[in-house]
Amino acid sequence: MHRLFVAIRPPGSVREALLGLMEGVHGARWQDDEQLHLTLRFAGEVDRHGAEALAAALDGLSFASFPLRLASAGCFDRRGGGAALWAGVERSEALLHLQRKVERACVASGLPPERRAFHPHVTLARLRTLGEDARGFVARRAGLALPPFAVDAFGLFESRLGSGGASYSMAVRYPAEVPA
Repeated sequence: MHRLFVAIRPPGSVREALLGLMEGVHGARWQDDEQLHLTLRFAGEVDRHGAEALAAALDGLSFASFPLRLASAGCFDRRGGGAALWAGVERSEALLHLQRKVERACVASGLPPERRAFHPHVTLARLRTLGEDARGFVARRAGLALPPFAVDAFGLFESRLGSGGASYSMAVRYPAEVPA
């Protein structure tokens, strides 16, 4: 079985800026450089046939490169299921359009439709609970505004769970169309 997700990997300069934000929250399990991504769709556990079908469906998807900007910070507090700190994404119609195409490709490959709303973000840390220092982190980063970057590809990633957390590797890279 393969644990898969479709995501955009920010460039090194953006990841470096995000890594520089990661401090001051007791008990936070900060993401490392390898883990920083913007999930377009979580596929979950799929067998080899399902992974091949998903890769093929995504291969048929076309999109033009577009600018994207990380702006703001926030948190998720899943009652009883832990919490997360994240960097938000400035509204982008091109991103929403790409995410809808990815969703259609996932369903065409045999995955069930995603039931959760798409909330684009890059996870920075995971926590057991949201304490005052986590709320302070979000308040201090509310005005976060990183320089825009070009989304010129997305990838199909595999997640491997281990004792030290998850490790991610890109299985297939899907580049944007090159303008004629």
